[in-house]
Amino acid sequence: MIEIIFYISIIAFFCEYIDSTLGMGYGTTLTPLLLLIGYSPLEIVPAVLLSEFVTGISAGFFHHQFKNVDLNTHSNDFKVASVLAICSIVGVIIAVFLAVNIPKKILKLYIGILVLVIGILILMSYNKTYIFSWKKIIGIGTLASFNKGISGGGYGPLVCGGQILSGVDAKPAIGITSFAEGLTCFVGVIIYLLSGYAIPWGTLTPSIVLGSVLSVPFATYTVSKINTKKMKLLIGVSIITLGIFTISKTIGFF
Repeated sequence: MIEIIFYISIIAFFCEYIDSTLGMGYGTTLTPLLLLIGYSPLEIVPAVLLSEFVTGISAGFFHHQFKNVDLNTHSNDFKVASVLAICSIVGVIIAVFLAVNIPKKILKLYIGILVLVIGILILMSYNKTYIFSWKKIIGIGTLASFNKGISGGGYGPLVCGGQILSGVDAKPAIGITSFAEGLTCFVGVIIYLLSGYAIPWGTLTPSIVLGSVLSVPFATYTVSKINTKKMKLLIGVSIITLGIFTISKTIGFF
């Protein structure tokens, strides 16, 4: 039992390190790995949501401490995170009522293509500075949460990449994404609890919460030491890679 907790905590540590460093990749990498280990989706999803809530808020705090983002209540970064969180609720509701009949394969292909396009746009605009736009932030937040609501993924790459294309710098975009996703996952946990479903927390939840939380300070410190321009390049390449991986997996390349 202790050995299982140790290995799962290590996996969660590295998945969250990637997520808190780049603003994406936690659920995308951790969920399939846990499925391969033998856990069922109904064991994984609540555990991942709870851990993302804890780590999202923690990452937001440490990003703020390392001055990667300003999450004081009067700051523009906090307003962006709040708008994204509100849009997340709206997006999930839209997903439930309008997208329940979309074939999963088509949906995953759509997300892969969308993520790939955003990554390409980021690289194409490597030396370009965008004027901040609330309309873009609201649109990206709603679209990303719509994707998460009907597929369980596609949130981080869209929100982080979309912010950059909306005029937000790379470092604040990562901190905002972590914080906003934490708030979104909190709503998801509450919905699970209110649904009356007997969540099988078991040893999985404390294992991934422990591992992911321990990685947050290291990841946020890493972000504070990386040049903003290099971070933008790294995010663009990572999003493109994730998009290609999603498309390839959907059409059966591997």
